[in-house]
Amino acid sequence: MGDDREAILAYHEQTKHSQASIRRDPHTLDWANMPRPFKVYVDLDPIPLPQDLASSARPALAAIADRGPASGAAPLDLRALAHLLYFSAGVLRRRPYPGGEIFFRAAACTGALYHIDLYVVCASLPDLDAGVYHFGPHDFALRRLRTGDYRAALVDAAGGDPAVCEAPAVLVYTSTFWRNAWKYRARAYRHCFWDSGTILANLLALASATGQPVRVLQSFTDADVNRLLDLDVEREVALGLVALGNGAPAPPAASPSLPLGLATLPPSAREVAYPLITAAHVATSLATTADVIAARDPVPAPAVTQPGIALESLRLDAVPESVEAVIMRRGSTRRFPRDPITLPQLATILHAASTGFATDCPVAPQPYLIAHAVEGVTPGTYVMDLERPALVPLRAGRFRAEAGWLGLGQELPADAAANIYWLADLEAVLAHQGARGYRAAQLAAAIAGGRTYLAAYALALGATGLTFFDDDVTAFFSPHAAGKAVMFLMAVGARHRVGR
Repeated sequence: MGDDREAILAYHEQTKHSQASIRRDPHTLDWANMPRPFKVYVDLDPIPLPQDLASSARPALAAIADRGPASGAAPLDLRALAHLLYFSAGVLRRRPYPGGEIFFRAAACTGALYHIDLYVVCASLPDLDAGVYHFGPHDFALRRLRTGDYRAALVDAAGGDPAVCEAPAVLVYTSTFWRNAWKYRARAYRHCFWDSGTILANLLALASATGQPVRVLQSFTDADVNRLLDLDVEREVALGLVALGNGAPAPPAASPSLPLGLATLPPSAREVAYPLITAAHVATSLATTADVIAARDPVPAPAVTQPGIALESLRLDAVPESVEAVIMRRGSTRRFPRDPITLPQLATILHAASTGFATDCPVAPQPYLIAHAVEGVTPGTYVMDLERPALVPLRAGRFRAEAGWLGLGQELPADAAANIYWLADLEAVLAHQGARGYRAAQLAAAIAGGRTYLAAYALALGATGLTFFDDDVTAFFSPHAAGKAVMFLMAVGARHRVGR
Protein backbone atom coordinates (compact mmCIF):
# COMPACT_ATOMS: atom_id res chain seq x y z
CA MET A 1 0.00 0.00 0.00
CA GLY A 2 1.29 3.43 -0.92
CA ASP A 3 4.20 5.02 -2.80
CA ASP A 4 3.89 2.80 -5.85
CA ARG A 5 5.33 5.25 -8.34
CA GLU A 6 5.29 2.85 -11.26
CA ALA A 7 1.62 2.10 -10.66
CA ILE A 8 0.51 5.74 -10.60
CA LEU A 9 2.53 6.54 -13.72
CA ALA A 10 0.92 3.51 -15.36
CA TYR A 11 -2.51 4.84 -14.36
CA HIS A 12 -1.71 8.23 -15.89
CA GLU A 13 -0.50 6.60 -19.09
CA GLN A 14 -3.54 4.34 -19.40
CA THR A 15 -6.02 7.19 -18.91
CA LYS A 16 -4.57 9.53 -21.52
CA HIS A 17 -6.83 10.80 -24.29
CA SER A 18 -5.59 10.28 -27.82
CA GLN A 19 -7.20 10.22 -31.23
CA ALA A 20 -6.96 6.44 -31.17
CA SER A 21 -8.49 6.10 -27.70
CA ILE A 22 -11.42 8.34 -28.65
CA ARG A 23 -12.04 6.42 -31.87
CA ARG A 24 -12.09 3.02 -30.22
CA ASP A 25 -14.18 4.23 -27.28
CA PRO A 26 -17.57 2.44 -27.29
CA HIS A 27 -18.85 4.19 -24.15
CA THR A 28 -22.33 5.68 -24.20
CA LEU A 29 -24.15 7.37 -21.34
CA ASP A 30 -26.86 5.36 -19.59
CA TRP A 31 -29.14 8.24 -18.70
CA ALA A 32 -31.58 6.01 -16.84
CA ASN A 33 -28.75 5.07 -14.47
CA MET A 34 -27.29 8.56 -14.02
CA PRO A 35 -26.07 9.01 -10.42
CA ARG A 36 -27.73 11.52 -8.13
CA PRO A 37 -25.49 14.57 -7.54
CA PHE A 38 -25.74 14.42 -3.73
CA LYS A 39 -24.93 12.01 -0.93
CA VAL A 40 -28.09 11.67 1.15
CA TYR A 41 -28.20 10.12 4.63
CA VAL A 42 -31.57 8.45 5.12
CA ASP A 43 -32.03 8.56 8.91
CA LEU A 44 -30.11 11.62 10.12
CA ASP A 45 -31.89 14.83 11.00
CA PRO A 46 -30.71 17.97 9.22
CA ILE A 47 -29.18 20.85 11.16
CA PRO A 48 -30.11 23.87 8.99
CA LEU A 49 -27.31 26.30 8.26
CA PRO A 50 -27.81 30.08 8.46
CA GLN A 51 -28.86 31.55 5.13
CA ASP A 52 -28.51 35.28 5.87
CA LEU A 53 -24.94 35.40 4.57
CA ALA A 54 -23.29 38.77 4.00
CA SER A 55 -20.62 39.44 1.40
CA SER A 56 -17.10 40.28 2.48
CA ALA A 57 -15.72 43.77 1.92
CA ARG A 58 -12.36 42.90 0.38
CA PRO A 59 -12.11 43.31 -3.44
CA ALA A 60 -12.34 40.01 -5.27
CA LEU A 61 -9.03 40.12 -7.15
CA ALA A 62 -7.11 40.86 -3.96
CA ALA A 63 -8.76 37.93 -2.22
CA ILE A 64 -8.28 35.49 -5.11
CA ALA A 65 -4.58 36.28 -5.52
CA ASP A 66 -3.63 35.96 -1.86
CA ARG A 67 -2.15 33.12 0.16
CA GLY A 68 -4.43 34.14 3.03
CA PRO A 69 -3.59 35.06 6.61
CA ALA A 70 -1.34 32.78 8.64
CA SER A 71 -3.32 33.81 11.70
CA GLY A 72 -6.37 35.89 12.35
CA ALA A 73 -8.95 36.97 14.85
CA ALA A 74 -12.00 36.20 12.71
CA PRO A 75 -14.16 33.87 14.86
CA LEU A 76 -15.23 30.56 13.38
CA ASP A 77 -18.88 30.06 14.24
CA LEU A 78 -21.77 28.41 12.45
CA ARG A 79 -22.46 31.45 10.27
CA ALA A 80 -18.82 31.72 9.20
CA LEU A 81 -18.79 28.00 8.44
CA ALA A 82 -22.03 28.29 6.46
CA HIS A 83 -20.54 31.17 4.48
CA LEU A 84 -17.52 29.08 3.47
CA LEU A 85 -19.61 26.02 2.61
CA TYR A 86 -22.22 27.88 0.57
CA PHE A 87 -19.85 29.85 -1.62
CA SER A 88 -17.44 26.94 -2.17
CA ALA A 89 -19.75 23.96 -2.63
CA GLY A 90 -23.34 25.14 -2.22
CA VAL A 91 -26.28 25.16 -4.63
CA LEU A 92 -26.61 28.75 -5.82
CA ARG A 93 -29.52 28.33 -8.24
CA ARG A 94 -31.95 25.68 -9.38
CA ARG A 95 -33.69 25.39 -12.71
CA PRO A 96 -36.47 22.90 -13.49
CA TYR A 97 -36.54 21.02 -16.76
CA PRO A 98 -38.85 18.23 -18.07
CA GLY A 99 -36.61 15.48 -16.70
CA GLY A 100 -36.00 16.97 -13.26
CA GLU A 101 -33.95 19.85 -11.88
CA ILE A 102 -30.59 21.39 -12.76
CA PHE A 103 -28.42 22.50 -9.85
CA PHE A 104 -25.97 25.37 -10.35
CA ARG A 105 -23.17 25.01 -7.84
CA ALA A 106 -20.61 27.49 -6.56
CA ALA A 107 -17.64 25.75 -8.24
CA ALA A 108 -17.22 24.05 -11.59
CA CYS A 109 -17.26 20.24 -11.80
CA THR A 110 -16.48 17.91 -14.69
CA GLY A 111 -19.73 16.94 -16.37
CA ALA A 112 -21.70 18.79 -13.65
CA LEU A 113 -21.72 15.46 -11.76
CA TYR A 114 -20.66 16.86 -8.35
CA HIS A 115 -18.97 13.82 -6.86
CA ILE A 116 -17.08 15.80 -4.19
CA ASP A 117 -18.53 15.85 -0.65
CA LEU A 118 -17.46 17.94 2.33
CA TYR A 119 -17.38 16.85 5.98
CA VAL A 120 -16.72 18.98 9.06
CA VAL A 121 -14.81 17.72 12.10
CA CYS A 122 -14.96 20.36 14.81
CA ALA A 123 -14.56 21.28 18.45
CA SER A 124 -17.45 23.01 20.17
CA LEU A 125 -18.13 26.21 18.24
CA PRO A 126 -20.22 29.07 19.64
CA ASP A 127 -23.39 27.64 18.06
CA LEU A 128 -22.44 24.12 16.99
CA ASP A 129 -21.63 21.14 19.20
CA ALA A 130 -18.39 19.26 18.73
CA GLY A 131 -18.81 16.45 16.25
CA VAL A 132 -18.29 14.96 12.83
CA TYR A 133 -20.76 16.31 10.27
CA HIS A 134 -21.65 15.83 6.63
CA PHE A 135 -22.56 18.89 4.55
CA GLY A 136 -25.68 18.41 2.41
CA PRO A 137 -25.74 20.99 -0.41
CA HIS A 138 -29.21 19.82 -1.50
CA ASP A 139 -30.86 21.28 1.62
CA PHE A 140 -27.98 23.41 2.93
CA ALA A 141 -27.73 21.54 6.21
CA LEU A 142 -25.31 19.55 8.32
CA ARG A 143 -25.96 16.05 9.59
CA ARG A 144 -24.12 14.76 12.64
CA LEU A 145 -22.33 11.44 12.14
CA ARG A 146 -20.49 11.40 15.48
CA THR A 147 -20.92 13.41 18.68
CA GLY A 148 -17.82 14.74 20.40
CA ASP A 149 -14.47 16.23 19.51
CA TYR A 150 -12.71 13.89 17.09
CA ARG A 151 -10.11 16.36 15.83
CA ALA A 152 -7.32 14.34 17.47
CA ALA A 153 -7.96 11.54 14.96
CA LEU A 154 -7.11 14.00 12.19
CA VAL A 155 -4.11 15.36 14.09
CA ASP A 156 -2.75 11.83 14.34
CA ALA A 157 -3.55 11.06 10.68
CA ALA A 158 -1.81 14.27 9.57
CA GLY A 159 1.38 13.49 11.48
CA GLY A 160 0.77 16.16 14.11
CA ASP A 161 0.58 19.04 11.64
CA PRO A 162 0.38 22.25 13.74
CA ALA A 163 -2.41 23.81 11.66
CA VAL A 164 -4.64 20.79 12.30
CA CYS A 165 -3.72 20.82 15.99
CA GLU A 166 -4.84 24.47 16.36
CA ALA A 167 -7.85 24.46 14.04
CA PRO A 168 -11.30 24.66 15.66
CA ALA A 169 -12.66 22.89 12.57
CA VAL A 170 -11.24 20.76 9.80
CA LEU A 171 -12.97 20.13 6.48
CA VAL A 172 -12.47 16.77 4.82
CA TYR A 173 -13.22 16.53 1.11
CA THR A 174 -14.03 13.17 -0.47
CA SER A 175 -15.03 11.70 -3.81
CA THR A 176 -17.62 9.04 -4.59
CA PHE A 177 -15.95 7.57 -7.66
CA TRP A 178 -19.03 6.26 -9.45
CA ARG A 179 -20.75 9.63 -9.47
CA ASN A 180 -18.08 10.83 -11.93
CA ALA A 181 -16.99 7.54 -13.47
CA TRP A 182 -20.53 7.07 -14.84
CA LYS A 183 -19.43 9.42 -17.63
CA TYR A 184 -15.63 9.54 -17.46
CA ARG A 185 -14.82 5.98 -16.33
CA ALA A 186 -11.23 5.43 -15.15
CA ARG A 187 -10.18 9.02 -15.92
CA ALA A 188 -12.45 10.04 -13.02
CA TYR A 189 -9.56 9.64 -10.57
CA ARG A 190 -7.91 12.67 -12.18
CA HIS A 191 -11.22 14.49 -11.78
CA CYS A 192 -11.21 13.79 -8.04
CA PHE A 193 -8.50 16.43 -7.75
CA TRP A 194 -9.69 18.66 -10.58
CA ASP A 195 -13.11 19.05 -8.99
CA SER A 196 -11.93 19.38 -5.41
CA GLY A 197 -9.41 21.93 -6.68
CA THR A 198 -12.07 24.26 -8.07
CA ILE A 199 -13.94 24.05 -4.76
CA LEU A 200 -10.75 24.83 -2.85
CA ALA A 201 -10.00 27.80 -5.12
CA ASN A 202 -13.30 29.32 -3.96
CA LEU A 203 -12.65 28.37 -0.36
CA LEU A 204 -9.16 29.90 -0.33
CA ALA A 205 -10.46 33.17 -1.79
CA LEU A 206 -13.32 33.30 0.70
CA ALA A 207 -11.02 32.62 3.63
CA SER A 208 -8.67 35.36 2.47
CA ALA A 209 -11.58 37.78 2.07
CA THR A 210 -12.89 37.08 5.57
CA GLY A 211 -9.56 36.82 7.41
CA GLN A 212 -9.89 33.11 8.13
CA PRO A 213 -6.59 31.15 8.20
CA VAL A 214 -6.66 27.96 6.12
CA ARG A 215 -4.16 25.23 5.30
CA VAL A 216 -4.68 22.41 2.81
CA LEU A 217 -3.36 19.05 4.07
CA GLN A 218 -2.78 16.46 1.36
CA SER A 219 -0.55 14.07 3.30
CA PHE A 220 -2.27 11.88 5.90
CA THR A 221 -2.89 8.23 6.70
CA ASP A 222 -5.81 7.46 4.45
CA ALA A 223 -7.36 4.59 6.36
CA ASP A 224 -7.64 6.60 9.58
CA VAL A 225 -9.53 9.46 7.93
CA ASN A 226 -11.78 7.10 5.98
CA ARG A 227 -12.57 5.24 9.20
CA LEU A 228 -13.45 8.45 11.03
CA LEU A 229 -15.99 9.35 8.32
CA ASP A 230 -17.20 5.74 8.14
CA LEU A 231 -16.69 5.66 4.37
CA ASP A 232 -17.26 2.63 2.19
CA VAL A 233 -13.81 2.84 0.64
CA GLU A 234 -14.81 0.72 -2.34
CA ARG A 235 -16.98 3.68 -3.35
CA GLU A 236 -15.91 6.85 -1.50
CA VAL A 237 -12.55 7.99 -0.16
CA ALA A 238 -11.06 11.00 1.62
CA LEU A 239 -8.88 13.13 -0.65
CA GLY A 240 -7.66 15.88 1.66
CA LEU A 241 -8.12 18.05 4.74
CA VAL A 242 -8.50 21.80 5.18
CA ALA A 243 -7.64 23.24 8.60
CA LEU A 244 -9.95 26.22 9.29
CA GLY A 245 -9.00 28.94 11.76
CA ASN A 246 -6.43 28.71 14.53
CA GLY A 247 -5.92 29.28 18.22
CA ALA A 248 -8.17 26.44 19.37
CA PRO A 249 -7.18 24.40 22.45
CA ALA A 250 -5.51 21.09 21.72
CA PRO A 251 -8.11 18.39 21.15
CA PRO A 252 -8.60 15.62 23.70
CA ALA A 253 -7.19 12.18 23.02
CA ALA A 254 -8.82 10.54 20.04
CA SER A 255 -11.72 8.19 20.69
CA PRO A 256 -11.89 5.01 18.61
CA SER A 257 -13.68 5.56 15.29
CA LEU A 258 -16.17 2.74 15.59
CA PRO A 259 -18.26 1.68 12.58
CA LEU A 260 -21.52 3.58 12.23
CA GLY A 261 -23.43 1.69 9.56
CA LEU A 262 -25.44 4.77 8.54
CA ALA A 263 -27.82 4.29 5.64
CA THR A 264 -27.51 6.45 2.52
CA LEU A 265 -29.44 6.53 -0.71
CA PRO A 266 -27.64 4.61 -3.46
CA PRO A 267 -26.15 6.91 -6.11
CA SER A 268 -27.99 5.02 -8.85
CA ALA A 269 -29.65 1.67 -9.48
CA ARG A 270 -26.36 -0.03 -10.30
CA GLU A 271 -22.70 0.90 -10.25
CA VAL A 272 -19.72 -0.05 -12.39
CA ALA A 273 -16.34 -0.51 -10.72
CA TYR A 274 -13.17 0.66 -12.43
CA PRO A 275 -10.13 -1.25 -11.13
CA LEU A 276 -7.76 1.40 -12.52
CA ILE A 277 -9.25 3.95 -10.10
CA THR A 278 -8.81 1.62 -7.15
CA ALA A 279 -5.24 0.82 -8.20
CA ALA A 280 -4.38 4.53 -8.54
CA HIS A 281 -5.78 5.34 -5.11
CA VAL A 282 -4.00 2.45 -3.43
CA ALA A 283 -0.74 3.40 -5.17
CA THR A 284 -0.92 6.92 -3.72
CA SER A 285 -2.22 6.03 -0.24
CA LEU A 286 -0.18 6.42 2.94
CA ALA A 287 -0.16 4.04 5.89
CA THR A 288 2.30 5.43 8.47
CA THR A 289 3.38 8.73 9.97
CA ALA A 290 6.78 8.24 8.34
CA ASP A 291 5.03 8.02 4.95
CA VAL A 292 3.11 11.21 5.73
CA ILE A 293 6.24 13.18 6.59
CA ALA A 294 8.18 11.83 3.60
CA ALA A 295 5.49 13.07 1.19
CA ARG A 296 5.99 16.71 2.27
CA ASP A 297 9.18 17.53 0.40
CA PRO A 298 8.51 20.75 -1.59
CA VAL A 299 8.92 20.44 -5.35
CA PRO A 300 10.96 23.38 -6.72
CA ALA A 301 9.34 25.51 -9.42
CA PRO A 302 10.96 24.91 -12.81
CA ALA A 303 13.41 27.61 -13.87
CA VAL A 304 13.16 29.52 -17.16
CA THR A 305 16.19 31.58 -18.19
CA GLN A 306 15.09 33.09 -21.53
CA PRO A 307 13.95 36.74 -21.67
CA GLY A 308 10.22 37.39 -21.63
CA ILE A 309 7.42 39.86 -20.99
CA ALA A 310 7.57 41.00 -17.37
CA LEU A 311 4.10 40.67 -15.81
CA GLU A 312 4.46 42.02 -12.27
CA SER A 313 3.73 45.67 -13.06
CA LEU A 314 0.89 44.95 -15.49
CA ARG A 315 -1.74 43.35 -13.34
CA LEU A 316 -5.01 45.06 -12.44
CA ASP A 317 -6.26 45.43 -8.87
CA ALA A 318 -9.04 48.02 -9.04
CA VAL A 319 -12.06 45.70 -9.15
CA PRO A 320 -14.22 46.53 -6.12
CA GLU A 321 -16.66 43.63 -6.53
CA SER A 322 -16.62 41.03 -3.74
CA VAL A 323 -15.52 37.45 -4.32
CA GLU A 324 -19.02 36.28 -3.32
CA ALA A 325 -20.55 38.40 -6.10
CA VAL A 326 -18.07 36.91 -8.60
CA ILE A 327 -18.92 33.38 -7.47
CA MET A 328 -22.65 34.07 -7.80
CA ARG A 329 -22.31 34.88 -11.50
CA ARG A 330 -19.42 32.58 -12.40
CA GLY A 331 -20.17 29.87 -14.92
CA SER A 332 -18.49 27.87 -17.65
CA THR A 333 -18.41 29.94 -20.83
CA ARG A 334 -20.02 28.12 -23.76
CA ARG A 335 -19.07 30.55 -26.54
CA PHE A 336 -16.20 32.96 -27.16
CA PRO A 337 -16.61 35.72 -29.79
CA ARG A 338 -12.88 35.78 -30.77
CA ASP A 339 -12.56 39.34 -29.43
CA PRO A 340 -9.17 40.22 -27.92
CA ILE A 341 -8.38 40.61 -24.25
CA THR A 342 -5.64 42.89 -22.93
CA LEU A 343 -2.21 41.96 -21.66
CA PRO A 344 -2.98 43.45 -18.21
CA GLN A 345 -6.07 41.23 -18.03
CA LEU A 346 -4.01 38.15 -18.89
CA ALA A 347 -1.28 39.19 -16.43
CA THR A 348 -3.91 39.56 -13.71
CA ILE A 349 -5.35 36.11 -14.39
CA LEU A 350 -1.91 34.49 -14.41
CA HIS A 351 -0.96 36.24 -11.18
CA ALA A 352 -4.12 34.99 -9.46
CA ALA A 353 -3.67 31.47 -10.83
CA SER A 354 0.00 31.24 -9.87
CA THR A 355 -0.19 32.52 -6.29
CA GLY A 356 0.83 29.79 -3.87
CA PHE A 357 -1.44 28.49 -1.14
CA ALA A 358 -0.76 27.15 2.32
CA THR A 359 -0.26 23.41 2.01
CA ASP A 360 1.94 20.61 3.27
CA CYS A 361 2.77 19.29 -0.22
CA PRO A 362 3.87 22.26 -2.37
CA VAL A 363 3.97 21.66 -6.13
CA ALA A 364 4.00 24.36 -8.82
CA PRO A 365 2.76 23.05 -12.21
CA GLN A 366 4.04 25.33 -14.98
CA PRO A 367 1.64 27.34 -17.18
CA TYR A 368 2.06 27.02 -20.95
CA LEU A 369 -0.05 29.27 -23.16
CA ILE A 370 -1.39 29.63 -26.66
CA ALA A 371 -2.14 33.32 -27.19
CA HIS A 372 -4.65 33.89 -29.99
CA ALA A 373 -5.87 37.43 -29.35
CA VAL A 374 -4.12 39.28 -26.53
CA GLU A 375 -3.42 42.94 -27.21
CA GLY A 376 0.30 43.63 -26.97
CA VAL A 377 1.25 39.93 -27.28
CA THR A 378 2.39 38.36 -30.53
CA PRO A 379 0.16 35.36 -31.34
CA GLY A 380 1.99 32.16 -30.53
CA THR A 381 3.02 29.86 -27.71
CA TYR A 382 4.54 30.85 -24.38
CA VAL A 383 5.72 29.41 -21.07
CA MET A 384 5.40 31.30 -17.81
CA ASP A 385 8.41 31.77 -15.59
CA LEU A 386 6.79 31.58 -12.17
CA GLU A 387 9.74 33.15 -10.37
CA ARG A 388 10.08 36.50 -12.15
CA PRO A 389 7.10 36.32 -13.21
CA ALA A 390 7.35 36.60 -16.99
CA LEU A 391 5.79 35.29 -20.18
CA VAL A 392 8.56 33.68 -22.25
CA PRO A 393 7.91 33.19 -25.99
CA LEU A 394 8.41 29.75 -27.49
CA ARG A 395 7.03 29.92 -31.03
CA ALA A 396 5.25 32.65 -32.99
CA GLY A 397 2.23 31.79 -35.10
CA ARG A 398 -1.54 31.61 -35.30
CA PHE A 399 -2.62 28.34 -33.76
CA ARG A 400 -6.40 28.48 -33.41
CA ALA A 401 -6.89 25.28 -35.41
CA GLU A 402 -4.21 23.49 -33.40
CA ALA A 403 -5.73 24.67 -30.11
CA GLY A 404 -9.11 23.34 -31.15
CA TRP A 405 -7.55 19.99 -31.99
CA LEU A 406 -5.63 19.78 -28.70
CA GLY A 407 -8.91 20.37 -26.82
CA LEU A 408 -10.50 17.25 -28.31
CA GLY A 409 -11.58 19.06 -31.46
CA GLN A 410 -13.82 21.56 -29.67
CA GLU A 411 -14.53 25.12 -30.82
CA LEU A 412 -14.00 26.73 -27.40
CA PRO A 413 -10.18 26.53 -27.27
CA ALA A 414 -10.01 27.66 -30.90
CA ASP A 415 -12.25 30.68 -30.28
CA ALA A 416 -10.82 31.79 -26.91
CA ALA A 417 -8.36 34.65 -26.60
CA ALA A 418 -5.86 32.38 -24.85
CA ASN A 419 -5.51 28.85 -23.55
CA ILE A 420 -3.59 28.04 -20.39
CA TYR A 421 -2.22 24.51 -19.89
CA TRP A 422 -0.62 23.49 -16.60
CA LEU A 423 2.12 20.89 -17.07
CA ALA A 424 4.18 19.05 -14.47
CA ASP A 425 7.30 16.91 -14.58
CA LEU A 426 5.79 13.90 -12.83
CA GLU A 427 9.13 12.14 -12.51
CA ALA A 428 10.49 15.12 -10.54
CA VAL A 429 7.32 15.41 -8.46
CA LEU A 430 7.39 11.73 -7.54
CA ALA A 431 11.12 11.93 -6.75
CA HIS A 432 10.33 14.53 -4.06
CA GLN A 433 6.95 13.40 -2.73
CA GLY A 434 6.61 9.80 -3.81
CA ALA A 435 3.45 8.57 -5.50
CA ARG A 436 1.42 10.90 -3.27
CA GLY A 437 2.85 13.75 -5.33
CA TYR A 438 0.57 12.76 -8.20
CA ARG A 439 -2.41 13.91 -6.15
CA ALA A 440 -0.60 17.13 -5.18
CA ALA A 441 0.30 17.99 -8.79
CA GLN A 442 -3.25 17.44 -10.01
CA LEU A 443 -4.72 19.45 -7.14
CA ALA A 444 -2.31 22.39 -7.50
CA ALA A 445 -3.13 22.71 -11.20
CA ALA A 446 -6.85 22.49 -10.47
CA ILE A 447 -6.66 25.22 -7.82
CA ALA A 448 -4.85 27.37 -10.41
CA GLY A 449 -7.65 26.59 -12.84
CA GLY A 450 -10.30 27.47 -10.28
CA ARG A 451 -8.58 30.78 -9.59
CA THR A 452 -8.49 31.40 -13.34
CA TYR A 453 -12.27 31.02 -13.41
CA LEU A 454 -12.68 33.53 -10.59
CA ALA A 455 -10.17 36.09 -11.89
CA ALA A 456 -11.59 35.98 -15.41
CA TYR A 457 -15.12 36.59 -14.17
CA ALA A 458 -13.93 39.31 -11.82
CA LEU A 459 -12.57 41.04 -14.95
CA ALA A 460 -15.92 40.58 -16.78
CA LEU A 461 -14.32 37.98 -19.06
CA GLY A 462 -15.27 34.36 -19.63
CA ALA A 463 -13.49 31.09 -18.88
CA THR A 464 -14.07 27.38 -19.13
CA GLY A 465 -12.21 24.21 -18.20
CA LEU A 466 -11.58 21.64 -20.93
CA THR A 467 -10.05 18.24 -21.44
CA PHE A 468 -7.28 17.49 -23.92
CA PHE A 469 -5.22 15.05 -25.94
CA ASP A 470 -2.44 14.49 -23.39
CA ASP A 471 0.61 13.61 -25.46
CA ASP A 472 -0.36 15.96 -28.29
CA VAL A 473 -0.27 18.92 -25.89
CA THR A 474 3.17 17.93 -24.63
CA ALA A 475 4.43 17.47 -28.19
CA PHE A 476 2.97 20.82 -29.27
CA PHE A 477 4.92 22.71 -26.60
CA SER A 478 8.09 20.64 -27.05
CA PRO A 479 11.03 20.66 -26.96
CA HIS A 480 10.51 22.91 -23.94
CA ALA A 481 7.75 20.70 -22.49
CA ALA A 482 9.39 17.36 -23.31
CA GLY A 483 8.83 14.82 -20.55
CA LYS A 484 6.06 16.80 -18.84
CA ALA A 485 2.45 15.76 -18.30
CA VAL A 486 -0.65 17.92 -18.74
CA MET A 487 -2.59 18.46 -15.53
CA PHE A 488 -5.29 21.03 -16.43
CA LEU A 489 -6.53 23.27 -19.24
CA MET A 490 -8.46 26.55 -19.13
CA ALA A 491 -9.67 28.68 -22.04
CA VAL A 492 -10.19 32.39 -21.35
CA GLY A 493 -11.56 35.19 -23.48
CA ALA A 494 -14.15 37.87 -23.95
CA ARG A 495 -17.70 36.89 -23.10
CA HIS A 496 -20.23 36.57 -25.90
CA ARG A 497 -22.78 39.36 -25.81
CA VAL A 498 -26.42 38.61 -26.58
CA GLY A 499 -27.37 39.86 -30.01
CA ARG A 500 -23.97 39.48 -31.66
